[in-house]
Amino acid sequence: MLFRASAKSVAVRALDSSLFLHLTERFVHLHGYRPGASEIRSWERSIPVLAAALNDAGLGDVEIMLEYALPLNSKRADAILAGVHPRTGEPSYVIVELKQWSQAEPDEDDPTLCHVDAYAHPVLNPIEQVRRYCQYLVNFNGALSGRAERVSGVAFLHNATEFGVTGLREIESDDHGQLFTGERSGEFLDHLRARLSDRHPGAHAADELLGAATVPSRQLMSVAAQEVRERRQFVLLDEQQVAYRLVLNAVRRAQQSDHKEVVIVTGGPGTGKSVIALQLLGELYRRGVPALHATGSQSFTKTMRKVAGARRREVQDLFKYFNSFMTAEKNSLGALICDEAHRIRETSANRYTRAEHRTGRAQIDELIDVAHVPVFLLDEHQVVRPGEMGTVAEIEAVAARRGIRCTVVPLDSQFRCGGSDAYLHWVVRLLGLAPGGPVTWEPDDRMRLLVADSPEEMETFLDARRAQGYGARMSAGYCWRWSPEPKPGDPLVADVVIGDWARPWNLRGDRSVSGAPPAALWATDPAGFGQIGCVYTAQGFEYDWSGVIIGPDLVWRGDRWVTDPAASRDPVFKKSTPHADVDRLIRNTYKVLLTRGMVGTVVYSTDPETREQLRRLVSEQRPVVAV
Repeated sequence: MLFRASAKSVAVRALDSSLFLHLTERFVHLHGYRPGASEIRSWERSIPVLAAALNDAGLGDVEIMLEYALPLNSKRADAILAGVHPRTGEPSYVIVELKQWSQAEPDEDDPTLCHVDAYAHPVLNPIEQVRRYCQYLVNFNGALSGRAERVSGVAFLHNATEFGVTGLREIESDDHGQLFTGERSGEFLDHLRARLSDRHPGAHAADELLGAATVPSRQLMSVAAQEVRERRQFVLLDEQQVAYRLVLNAVRRAQQSDHKEVVIVTGGPGTGKSVIALQLLGELYRRGVPALHATGSQSFTKTMRKVAGARRREVQDLFKYFNSFMTAEKNSLGALICDEAHRIRETSANRYTRAEHRTGRAQIDELIDVAHVPVFLLDEHQVVRPGEMGTVAEIEAVAARRGIRCTVVPLDSQFRCGGSDAYLHWVVRLLGLAPGGPVTWEPDDRMRLLVADSPEEMETFLDARRAQGYGARMSAGYCWRWSPEPKPGDPLVADVVIGDWARPWNLRGDRSVSGAPPAALWATDPAGFGQIGCVYTAQGFEYDWSGVIIGPDLVWRGDRWVTDPAASRDPVFKKSTPHADVDRLIRNTYKVLLTRGMVGTVVYSTDPETREQLRRLVSEQRPVVAV
């Protein structure tokens, strides 16, 4: 939340512009970068209108919480109004989405989407947008858990006429989703008076909402079976729901007219790509549409088969690999959901491929061929192996060459890392994957970041978190040898050696050895804590606490990072791999490892100068073993 005050105070501070200076300063502190000019302009134009409406309604003592951050998510509601319900006397909240649109048209295929001149792509109908914010807050805020009647949602289009947005009302309205225009602001005032008392201040209600415990997040793997087989477990917000609807609409069009469409969904770690993928697969599966899920990750696919397909063989068969479609019949599927599509390779052929199947055909072409609607979900900053080529440009080029319509939907909300947008920006700047250089980490109450002085200190801290009921894993850059797996009953070889501390890598095989889980289950089986995970077993997964060991392949020297290919033991790096590619892939590897945690991250570097640089950048200087 950027600011909180009564409607009277907000109106006064908006007059002298001090409010907008304060919002900008708070935004920079919480997110690590300045808000865009359009965002500042929207504050200046919309917030005074909202404050004036509340005061006109006699609700000057209602509390306004501006830019309220949704729990475990980087999405922000424009405003939440807190007060007392005039009839029940209970706390009452109104989520308000403020739009400056003068007009908007519903999508011809789907009225839950709409088109606005300012945006190149369709956006979510604001009635649906605010309704989903209400549902999400009920799911994750303890003050509203089981009390959905305490919250209502409105979209206030204060610049719009009824004629300009009449089509938006084609979708159903309810207490969680209403739309009001400036032309009928009287109805908006009546709506507010019906939910907020003019006799009681809203400060206590705001305190209750802000002080409530956050209900634990549903982790993807824990509800995967219900997501696919039974019902939707997650509330998709904004562009996530847009991506979901665009794919379903494309599948419907393809069924009706027998044509192809490509949809690309892009987003960083934790933006919900895999949630969208599973929700699409489940919905299509329940509708009887032939659809499959595919990845280039053995760990992810095997885990999904085990978790989502437990006791149901036909569900296990929904999860494939990218190289499974070399001989598949064209257009045999309604949709192919390509998750982790940044791991697409040049061809599907490998050393086990039969000679007659070594056609040299591009893997992207195979994936597009097999389905009427191939869907690619990817993050270009998660390419960690030479030869991985799943990029927006590559997929768009293939679609254009074949005359296939291609839609790109960018995701920007952040679910992993406590929903901390600031932490994700900190990581990409730390690693030089975004301009500006490393910056000091300022705690944002959403993500903990700590620097350990030793691997022992890291492990002790993480083990204490496990004793509190949290999940935790330790991972590292691929900088130590990896011994063959021992015979059953023999101890694992402790290959990751740092001083007197030594731990084994995660297993590589498909069977459990000496109590350690198979490679594919390292990130999800509690027994995985005793081993050090590599990027290939961590990628695509999440856990509460993440311990990351930065090895000698990435060290800080003077004023910059230096990558050392010779320090990497990763067999995918050959002598012929250009240094620029190795440099990029090593940085991407640590970006993946540093963005697995949902609650916090503990980082340790084997290099003293690098540790000192990390200490300078991380302002929380308490011993890492402290709670």
